Amino acid sequence: MPDETRQAAIDAHIRNDAFARFLGAEVTIVAPGHSRVSLTVTEQMTNFHGITHGGLVFALGDLAFAAAGNSRGQVAVALNVNICFLNPSSVGDRLVAEARECHLGGRTGLYEITVVEETTGTLIARSQDLVYRKKQWFVAPAEHSPPAA
Repeated sequence: MPDETRQAAIDAHIRNDAFARFLGAEVTIVAPGHSRVSLTVTEQMTNFHGITHGGLVFALGDLAFAAAGNSRGQVAVALNVNICFLNPSSVGDRLVAEARECHLGGRTGLYEITVVEETTGTLIARSQDLVYRKKQWFVAPAEHSPPAA
C-alpha cells in the first residue's frame, strides 16, 4: 500500500470516532506522533459554576492523545494521564487540543497535550499522557503491505 494511501486509511479510521462526533469535535491534524482536535463549548458542556466542565476539557485532550498515539496505524491504548487544569473557559469558546509525541519507546509512547482557547491563546489545561501499543494494527505497517501489482 503506498504511503499516501496508508496515511489516508489511518486518518479515516481516526476521524471516524463516535465520541468526537457526539461532542462536535473536529480532528484537523493527524500525522505521525501529532494531532489537533477542536470544538466549540456549548451550554450543555458547562458545570454548575457556568464554566466548561473539566470532564469535557479532559475528553478533548484525550481525543487528541488517542489520535496522536494511534497515528501510525498501530492499536494504542492509554496507560496513564496526568492533567492540570489551569484556566477556565466558557460557552462559545473554541478549544483546541494539540498532542505531540515526546518519546517513542518500544511498546510505549509519551505525549504532551495542551488545550488552549483559540482566540486568546489562553492555556486551559496541559497533560502528560502515556500510551501502550498493542501487537495489533488497524492499518498494516508498510513492510507488511502486499507488493504493488
